[in-house]
Amino acid sequence: MEATTKPSAEQIERELAELLEKETFEPPAAFRETALIANDSVYDEAARDPQAWWATQAEALDWFETWDRVLDDSDAPFFKWFVGGKLNASHNCLDRHVEAGRGDKVAFHWRGEEGEERDVTYADLLRDVKRLANVLKDRGIEPGDVVGIYLPMIPEVAVAMLACARIGAPHNVVFGGFAPDAVKERMEFSEAKALITVDQARRKGKSADIKPAVDEFLDEVPSVETVIVVQNTGADVPMREGRDLFYDEAIESASEDCPAEPLDAEHPLYVLYSSGSTAKPKGILHTTGGYLTGVAWTQKYVFDLKPDEDVFWCSADVGWVTGHSYIVYGPLMNGVTSVMYEGAPDYPDKDIWWQLIERHGVTVFYTAPTAIRACMKWGVEYPQRHDLSSLRLLGTVGEPINPKAWLWYWKVIGGGRCPIVDTWWQTETGQIMISPLPGVTTAKPGSATLPLPGIDAAVLDEDGNETPADEQGLLALRRTWPGMLRTLFRDPDRYRETYFSKWDERTYFVGDAARRDADGYFWIVGRVDDVVNVSGHRLSTAEVESAIVSHPRVAEAAVIGQRDEDTGQAICAFVILEGDLEGSAELEREVREHVAQRIGKLARPKRIIWTADVPKTRSGKIMRRLLRDIAEGRELGDVTTLREPGVMKDLEGKFSEDER
Repeated sequence: MEATTKPSAEQIERELAELLEKETFEPPAAFRETALIANDSVYDEAARDPQAWWATQAEALDWFETWDRVLDDSDAPFFKWFVGGKLNASHNCLDRHVEAGRGDKVAFHWRGEEGEERDVTYADLLRDVKRLANVLKDRGIEPGDVVGIYLPMIPEVAVAMLACARIGAPHNVVFGGFAPDAVKERMEFSEAKALITVDQARRKGKSADIKPAVDEFLDEVPSVETVIVVQNTGADVPMREGRDLFYDEAIESASEDCPAEPLDAEHPLYVLYSSGSTAKPKGILHTTGGYLTGVAWTQKYVFDLKPDEDVFWCSADVGWVTGHSYIVYGPLMNGVTSVMYEGAPDYPDKDIWWQLIERHGVTVFYTAPTAIRACMKWGVEYPQRHDLSSLRLLGTVGEPINPKAWLWYWKVIGGGRCPIVDTWWQTETGQIMISPLPGVTTAKPGSATLPLPGIDAAVLDEDGNETPADEQGLLALRRTWPGMLRTLFRDPDRYRETYFSKWDERTYFVGDAARRDADGYFWIVGRVDDVVNVSGHRLSTAEVESAIVSHPRVAEAAVIGQRDEDTGQAICAFVILEGDLEGSAELEREVREHVAQRIGKLARPKRIIWTADVPKTRSGKIMRRLLRDIAEGRELGDVTTLREPGVMKDLEGKFSEDER
């Protein structure tokens, strides 16, 4: 594309302002023509007999032994799917593709932070997975033993997960950006018998010592008997004889003969701990048969994946459930080629994502609204440096997306030709639950649209009654689904109390506020505790944030409730402006009136704080809890897991004692 044909930032801003008036977007005709699902009959089919429908989807997997019963719900809320069936996740991700002659197909185009590249084939993965599985077995790891994984975004993280799955050892992956204390906590809770880690991890040109940091707590976690160290940078790190092994040396001498273990459908596949921001971390336990069924189906049909044509890229980290389901298990089960990237979206420059899409011909891209808003702030010149014409579908995950960001993504990145699947799901659900089917669903920017086939979602009031159209209530899932968590690891009472005590033991309490419009579309408002109560009126922080961000000069916003003598709570907004703009009293009045026009006068922020950044995890999620702590004068505690810990000191200075 010639540079002269590219619209200016001002032109795009005008077009987006016009598009904000457009409420619906039909699937593009060209996309619909080749879509895997191009009509809505699948919803009726699934609704007629959900169990039979899910059983049909499970048949797409390789089973060593078929099941006797699709669903055992006799001990609700402890549901079991595909009872009596036996299969293996590693076999379904690797062996069956290699056995079918597709071993030379690239599984991952990997790109390192400093420009290193590796193409890892399905045969490469299978070879290394078998070898590492044998290393684990030689070290006494047996089915049911938990193995911790603390690695950056390198191919070895997928090898480690699949090696565990191959022998029936549930993996406990810890996000590579977490501090060592968080790793220690998770290893203790899960009683991990081994830990797979790395010498150093890199971030924006700097290297951080990981193995030495891990060593500081390992003596306090006696369950960990083996430590396997991937040499990522080649740094000289301490190794304890008898306990520690270098990954490369260990797998080089290991046998490639390691058949996949036939495992019961309900055998634990992994435990993944929540962040634990308000209590001790919850160990979300997923099992094998149901999880694989739900993830395989959603990967294929939500993203309309065609393995011989598509290159898929999910920009998440494997340390989160999105990476488990839609970087490792989903794409590999479907035999697709993916991109795996180690670094940050703005290093070495703010166009690295678009460079990788152009280089590898990415056709389907899946990222977070937070990242999209950051790209908006950086400017259209970065994506305009690259040819993004290979893209045919875009996806979002992690939080509700405001219409302005949706439209920017659709227009600037997708060129107006790519459907957007705005997906709602959770660590607990395991699989996407509410999302457009891209060849069928009319999109409404900001809405996750409709529950997928086989999913029964509703918006309920406190008594369990469905709320009227457009009235806010509580999101609920009224029927079990295959990919759901089975319990909280070694804490069944907390599982029941957290998810199945609100209404009854068959209705899952999501913890999100939502509303459903007259067309049946779901609008996810945000966590129930992310609601501000102003004079008895409950206002969603996400909704207010979306209204603020729709102002043309605003790049990003984070909203909290602050104690107020007159109204109980008042809205306090942390606002990041576009480019180099500076806040002013006039602009503050503008933003407040803009919110009043979008939502109502009651939603106007009582206070606006201009800031260059807000606290975010390294995966990009805004930590509103920390903003509330600052506003209320509470001790912040450990902020080392933030992407930019220094932002907290800057924000603390904006609150004096008399303002709290």
